[in-house]
Amino acid sequence: MSPSRRQTRTALFVSLALLLTTPALAQTSDTGEATELDTVRVTAAAIARQALGSSVITVEDIERRPPANDLSELIRTMPGVNLTGNSASGQYGNNRQIDLRGMGPENTLILVDGKPVGSRDSIRMGRSGERNTRGDTNWVPAEAVERIEVLRGPAAARYGSGASGGVVNIITRRPTGELTGALSLFGQVPQHGDEGGSQRAGVTLSGPLTDALSFRLYGNVNKTDADSLDLNADFLTGNGVTPPAGREGVRNRDLNALLRWDISDAHVLEFEAGTSRQGNIFAGDRAVSLDGTPLLTELANAGAETNRMYRNSGALTHRGRFGDGSSRLTLAFEGTNNKRLNEGLAGGPEGSIGDPHAWSTSRLRNAAIDGEFSLPTTLGAAEHIWTVGFEHRDSELEDPYSVSQSGSAGGGVPGLDPSRGGGRAEARTTAGFIEDNIYLGERWIVTPGLRFDHHSQFGNNTSPSLNVQFAINDEVKLKGGVARAFKAPNLYQSNPSYLYYTRGNGCPDTYASLGSGCYVQGNAGLDAETSLNKEIGIEWAPASGHHASLTYFHNDYEDKIVSGYVPVGQTQPPPGVQPARIFRWDNAPEAVVQGLEGNLNIPLLGTRGDVLKWNNNVTWMIENENKLTGQPLSVIPEYTVNTSLDWQASDALSLLLTGTFYGRQEPATRDMNNDDRCSEAGADCASLRQVRGPYSVWGLGARYRITHTVSLGGGVNNVLDKQLFRESSSSQAGAATYNEPGRAYYVSMHIGF
Repeated sequence: MSPSRRQTRTALFVSLALLLTTPALAQTSDTGEATELDTVRVTAAAIARQALGSSVITVEDIERRPPANDLSELIRTMPGVNLTGNSASGQYGNNRQIDLRGMGPENTLILVDGKPVGSRDSIRMGRSGERNTRGDTNWVPAEAVERIEVLRGPAAARYGSGASGGVVNIITRRPTGELTGALSLFGQVPQHGDEGGSQRAGVTLSGPLTDALSFRLYGNVNKTDADSLDLNADFLTGNGVTPPAGREGVRNRDLNALLRWDISDAHVLEFEAGTSRQGNIFAGDRAVSLDGTPLLTELANAGAETNRMYRNSGALTHRGRFGDGSSRLTLAFEGTNNKRLNEGLAGGPEGSIGDPHAWSTSRLRNAAIDGEFSLPTTLGAAEHIWTVGFEHRDSELEDPYSVSQSGSAGGGVPGLDPSRGGGRAEARTTAGFIEDNIYLGERWIVTPGLRFDHHSQFGNNTSPSLNVQFAINDEVKLKGGVARAFKAPNLYQSNPSYLYYTRGNGCPDTYASLGSGCYVQGNAGLDAETSLNKEIGIEWAPASGHHASLTYFHNDYEDKIVSGYVPVGQTQPPPGVQPARIFRWDNAPEAVVQGLEGNLNIPLLGTRGDVLKWNNNVTWMIENENKLTGQPLSVIPEYTVNTSLDWQASDALSLLLTGTFYGRQEPATRDMNNDDRCSEAGADCASLRQVRGPYSVWGLGARYRITHTVSLGGGVNNVLDKQLFRESSSSQAGAATYNEPGRAYYVSMHIGF
């Protein structure tokens, strides 16, 4: 895009924002307490309905079970949630991310205060469908979080592309009517010296500047060490030099500032800006190579920083109340610079660092404007709460290195742009939606919705939804929903200048190399992935504080984007040169994801369990399969059970016992070319099809409040020291693709005023 076009587009965004900036919704009162309008958030409608597919992690949960670094450590304990990769390949096995209901991390939409976070989109997607990324759940430090909302199932369809699995909304603490601040410290020491520990320090400060102005600041410094290469050394494959990688480390620095102007009791204007840096500590990971290289070993032993992510964000938000109606308008920007040592783009070296001095930078810019208006009305005997809204999003990616793979083998790929467009790609999405919560008497709540998206490259998509709740009595409710969801192809998959090349070993067995290997090319003609998501369940919630629910979900998944294994053509070489086959990213016809999730919470002592309570949730995956190949979409447990016993032993002391049970995990038996892994020459079939059996992990934590603002905490993770090891790299480990760290001890301190 030329500079003049970019400047014109920016001017249009600003002009539109100024035209639409009606004063907006006050969020907190002068006393710092949440007002009625403070609940109007991106997932507020679903939370208000108490949908079966919604969960909330509170600030108390975070304080009692502080994560070592990434918020995904807590989010994973919710029903329907697992940590996994975006395929069953096993690549980057320890960089697992949030997966909702088995739909994969790329179908989980991460939000911060209702605004999409897309920094992982600046990272090249490899042929397997994996990115070398930790995901987007670590841009907000735990101390700055007010709550985390997790929304799964049909209700998530209203949030557009990337929400087929669900939505995770990380909500930060807001300014209050009093000057308050806190210093939080956290340290974790593993029992086993080969595993990495963590240290974290965070500062928050907020309060009034004048009667109408208030502010909030937070900052964070965090370091998690990488696992040693010795950790998985017993599983070194063949005569290789680099053992299977453990968990890589990370250094975080975060700074965020928010200024709020309470124009009146019904109007507020917020300005927010933030900057973050995440640098890794290399642990030896690579995408394909089993043996590794001396360079990878050297970098890992040196604790080298091989990638750096810089994220800058800004937002202007207006909220307003107009009689019974309320509105929100947000103009947001997110810029990511992803600087890393160059990784191989082809064949066996794919994903492996080859030069310790060759760096490149991928630049991603996302600009968005969105808003919504909610209005309660009465039509006949029914009460309605209408919500209408819109969203426009511009994404621009510039990644020259990702398109630097030569296309000349076998005479050259026909029609390939010689300049490769400089690695530039862009997409624009415009959407509108309407939703109506209809209250029919005292028993029925019916919520129809409709979202329409127009994508600049992939056309129109309509996402209708219907959620229903029927109250059998005051304690028991039946709930169900159905919705169509979608995900547009990413800016790598859809770019014809983006090439993968293999000299022959990576060609499908059914379409072997003709002499010059095989290409996989980006495809501008892809269809968006779509899914029809359905759920039905029952909920029991008596006044005693007991709570139980059981939900069946079924997602019919169509057009999942995969690296194609049927050629679409071949090169036209000169005489005496063998041709190369050409494949493209393609749409797989059909996949199915279905399962059960539920919870059982029992108050044991006190009013509604405020002294002792027992909380449980379960996720059971019945099916998670590509129907064309019969292969799993990702490697996830057959079941996951989370249990916790929460005891408020005194006004000052609280104790928490936690346990997680993981079921059997089975790997794919065929590779990304749909070839039988065991038919490959020299392959160890037992390891390729190795199943990871059931296991459990237990934790114990305590927190003592010395004063209202000063507290100490500590605990033991993995009390029984159940260690699991990564037993090779890439797909060669079967289901043993990640490490389960052993026993570790942690302490925390919170000092506030």
